[in-house]
Amino acid sequence: QVQLVESGGGLVRAGGSLRLSCAASGTIFTINVMGWYRQAPGKQRESVAIITSGGSTNYADSVRGRFTISRDNAKNSVYLQMNDLKPEDTAVYYCYMHGFTPRTNWDEFWGQGTQVTVSS
Repeated sequence: QVQLVESGGGLVRAGGSLRLSCAASGTIFTINVMGWYRQAPGKQRESVAIITSGGSTNYADSVRGRFTISRDNAKNSVYLQMNDLKPEDTAVYYCYMHGFTPRTNWDEFWGQGTQVTVSS
């Protein structure tokens, strides 16, 4: 069974930094895309940043230039370095993976979420 485990959330003041980590465990044949989504109270879940197996990245306009996504294919892990955090970045951040497993073939997987709170 595939699991995504996130870490690194917390409370930080505006202008501060946090680094989120996510590791996928279980039997995974290949991972195509990994990324981060977030959901603020009363809002829909939105894409923050994604990265392909080849290293191509895509960022939401609101975080471009402040956040950096990276991945370690050998560890089935993805990271999100968040700098110059703003109160509007406050949300639950979810790790995402699109991968191929023997049980589900190609499928999408989500982490349980980690809270990021930015105080003004």
